Amino acid sequence: MKPRLSPVAQKRLRRFIRHRRALCSAWLFAAISLAALSADLLANSRPLFVRFNNQSFYPAFRFYPAARFLPEGDDRAPDYKALRELPIFSETPSNFMIFAPIPYGPAETIDEEKLADQSGSIRLQFVPIARAASVDIGPEYRVLRHVAADFFLGREEAQATGTRLDSIWRLNLDLRDAIQTRFRNEAAPAFTTTIAPPYLGDTAITISLPPFAARSTPPRTVRLTLRLAETHERNVQRLTIIPERGPLVPPAAWFDLRDTDQDRLLALTQESLLAETPFEVEAGPYRYRVLPAAGITWPHPPVKGHPLGIDGAGRDVLARIIHGLRVSLFFSLLLVVASMTLGTLIGAVQGYYGGKTDILIQRSIEIWSAIPFLYVMILLGSIYGASFALLLLCYGLFNWIGISFYMRGEFLRLRNTPFVDAARVLGLRDHQIILRHILPNALTPIITFAPFSLVGAIASLAALDYLGFGLPALTPSLGQLLHQAQTYRTAWWLIFYPSATLFIVILLGVFIGEGVREACDPRPRIRLE
Repeated sequence: MKPRLSPVAQKRLRRFIRHRRALCSAWLFAAISLAALSADLLANSRPLFVRFNNQSFYPAFRFYPAARFLPEGDDRAPDYKALRELPIFSETPSNFMIFAPIPYGPAETIDEEKLADQSGSIRLQFVPIARAASVDIGPEYRVLRHVAADFFLGREEAQATGTRLDSIWRLNLDLRDAIQTRFRNEAAPAFTTTIAPPYLGDTAITISLPPFAARSTPPRTVRLTLRLAETHERNVQRLTIIPERGPLVPPAAWFDLRDTDQDRLLALTQESLLAETPFEVEAGPYRYRVLPAAGITWPHPPVKGHPLGIDGAGRDVLARIIHGLRVSLFFSLLLVVASMTLGTLIGAVQGYYGGKTDILIQRSIEIWSAIPFLYVMILLGSIYGASFALLLLCYGLFNWIGISFYMRGEFLRLRNTPFVDAARVLGLRDHQIILRHILPNALTPIITFAPFSLVGAIASLAALDYLGFGLPALTPSLGQLLHQAQTYRTAWWLIFYPSATLFIVILLGVFIGEGVREACDPRPRIRLE
């Protein structure tokens, strides 16, 4: 017998269809969900179909060892993109592969050489040059000679000679005592101290004195060795430049360069003369030698073949968004089903039996809801490690509380109605009355809150992944992409596209929930225009 909707359900469905915004949102959300659930057909590093030696293979759906294609292959999965370039495959005209529209998996690292040829970008590296100087001073701390010390002294080279050190720096007592000990011709061990002149900002200078042994005559000068403090030394920094567009994701050193050095560096890059022209720059207190480097830096902005860019680990952002959205939808659906089922069961028991049963369960729920969810996640994650099942279990243990309150109210309202009394008179058991008679008439809160719970779970999963308490690190996730955006502040594509995806999905879910709420509302709404 063909199932038919009740008159009330048909009326609600007609109301929802008349709500144009909710109906369009439902179709769009269904299309997005279908695309996400078909992620393996849209973004996959394995081909959908392979024709090899008159045999058909379906690597996207089945596992094939490398031995099926290569004589020297093993039991591991082959690299199908490398296999396509081998003579054993390419020399036979009947052999071919069909890849997904996005031929990259969520965990696949992009080939740097192919991307460099495709984008036409040039990679540079800023190699720090040690900055050191020496200063010879007399007994009155006057500079008599110096080598490359104008930067440390804050003076031009001509003005540095003859200047008293105590008029430039605030010499501490230990440094003064070490200097005077040498002028008194007394033996002294090596000495090192650090000062921070105000004209260098937060940059510190390390001053070193070598060991000293008494001589036949007191020294006339004492030599100080100056260098930048170790805490201020920088590592090699890399920069990718597209000649037509300029630098991509510039390192900190780029912003400290003078405008003339930036222009000259771009000109040498565009003319491909950087390898022939030694180039040294100053970025604030630091000095760098700029050299060409091979490869591409990650993250990389959108280019042909990667319309949404590449993340910090060299993976295609579009592929990770599609697969991450599938994980989010799958997680949210399981969470909503589990939490709605548990909340409905507990709320039904409370509302149907009432009395002491209701009070005991309600007080227990209040105690349970006071436990901080995030602390529980941190504790269990540190013990058992991050996993999909653990996250679903922990979240489900707390997410049912809200719906249980609404279901309790519905059952309290319906338990004394005439049709329930009639069911008791007929001798039906309690579970039959709850499931067959009261529950079908108490589904309005479930239907109304399900869309909001779904999008709330998607947003919560993204937030937990962003904080580092969600899914394992290698699992594709929208929150993990947003976490990368915090590290790579100039990689705008890492925050724009995942945020836009979350915004669209959540907005569609809210519109659907609004339409469902109005469709289930028995009171008609009048809009004044």
